[in-house]
Amino acid sequence: MRTLTIGKTEFDLPALAATLAFGTIGGFAGKVLGLPLGYLLGSLLVVALFAIAKWRVLGQPIHMPQPLRMSFIPIIGVGIGGAFTPAIFHDALGWWPTVLALFAFVPLAHFTGYQIYRRGGVTRPTAYFGSVPGGLMETVVMGEEAGADVALLVLMQFMRLILTIVFMPVLFTVMSGHAVGSASGVLLKGSGNPLDLWNIAVLLVAGIGGYFAGRALRFPAAIMTGPLMFSAVAHLTGLTDAVPPNWMISMTQIVVGTGLGARFAGMAMATLRRGFGLAVLSTAASLTIAFGVAELLHAAVGMPVSAVFLAFAPGGITEMSLIALSLQISVVYVTLHHVCRIVLAIMVARYFYARTAG
Repeated sequence: MRTLTIGKTEFDLPALAATLAFGTIGGFAGKVLGLPLGYLLGSLLVVALFAIAKWRVLGQPIHMPQPLRMSFIPIIGVGIGGAFTPAIFHDALGWWPTVLALFAFVPLAHFTGYQIYRRGGVTRPTAYFGSVPGGLMETVVMGEEAGADVALLVLMQFMRLILTIVFMPVLFTVMSGHAVGSASGVLLKGSGNPLDLWNIAVLLVAGIGGYFAGRALRFPAAIMTGPLMFSAVAHLTGLTDAVPPNWMISMTQIVVGTGLGARFAGMAMATLRRGFGLAVLSTAASLTIAFGVAELLHAAVGMPVSAVFLAFAPGGITEMSLIALSLQISVVYVTLHHVCRIVLAIMVARYFYARTAG
């Protein structure tokens, strides 16, 4: 049997097996080479290289259905939920300065990216929605309705995620003087606690039940925030003190990295050439603004510069949370800010489009 259809998604099994093999080899190579967040970056880079070059192994193209990648995301949410303690709520009361700062950061980063893309010759709708610092799927839908160049828009939004994922571990390695992520080990608090049948059942309910509850309640990034909420409740009420084992977190990094790299498959080289350089400039500008906010406000919230910087970096919530886990900083603080950033970015994009790009 070559293909398998689940719901509306068709899986080409040989191509999927080949793609996952490339990703696994890349992930372990990244760990051996000591890359920051090596499992994720290694798999992403190797699979992206195969996808862009349109290489085939045993006649199979790169193939990674989005639902398969997304099915691993709840593991991260459940793991982050294990970091919730009663003390977190007390600490969160002091985070308001940086939460409020998002109301300035999001429009400023959006405007800066928009100006870079417009000066690079990108049309108004494409530049506007391509520079939104959050909410990839939502911005693509809004941009398509506004008449944007969808292929270029997807590339610009996708490169925002990829470049932030690549830049952040490298920047933190330079700043801290030691490796982050897989090179140093992503360790969850409580990962050494025994996983008996009760703990496994509680974590499964948190992951699966949290996902469906998050979708029903329309949480932003529900596939992660729903399991995070259920896991947090389970840990706060004492139902469990266990979290997913570290090997599962490493496996999730490989699957996520492989899925991101596979999204380059079928992308026209002309589109890549046109969007890549502008995306580098836009992402660098957003990260510069984020670092400025971190320098200004880290003392006000009692957090290190690295934590605030990571909380404002315009990457994916899953990947930024993985970096927070690897740095052993407040992953709850980082995740909260990214959820707020995504919601705010979408709201700002919808509200100002008629005035800015109409």
